[in-house]
Amino acid sequence: MSAWSKEELTRMGRAEEIDIAVRRPDGGLRDRVTIWVVPHSDALYVRSVNGRDGAWFRAVQETYKGRVWAGGVEKDVTFEAAKPDLEDEIDAAYRAKYRRYAGRILNSVLTAKARSTSTKLGPG
Repeated sequence: MSAWSKEELTRMGRAEEIDIAVRRPDGGLRDRVTIWVVPHSDALYVRSVNGRDGAWFRAVQETYKGRVWAGGVEKDVTFEAAKPDLEDEIDAAYRAKYRRYAGRILNSVLTAKARSTSTKLGPG
C-alpha cells in the first residue's frame, strides 16, 4: 500500500467528516456514507458505529476498495483492518478530535462493537 502525501493526510485528517463510497464487485460505487475519520501517525482510520452490522462495513468485506471525499480531496482508497494493538491509540485520536461532542455521541465510536471495525484507509 502506498502512503498518503503529507497534504492529503493533513486535509483529510482535519476534515470533520468524510464521505465514503465502497466499490461493488462490478466496479461501480455504492451510495456515499458520511462518517468520522481520525489521523494517527501516517494513516487515516475509520470505524462503523453499527459495528460489523453496518452496511458500509459489510460492503467493504466484498472488495476492500472505495472512494473518499474529505477536506477537498477526492481519492480512491483501499480498506485494511487496523492492527489490534493500535485500538487504544485510535480511541485517543477519536477523543482528541471529537471531544466537543456529548459523551453518547463520542462514545458511539469507542464501543467494543465499533472498535471491532477499526479500518485503515490507504490510497488506492
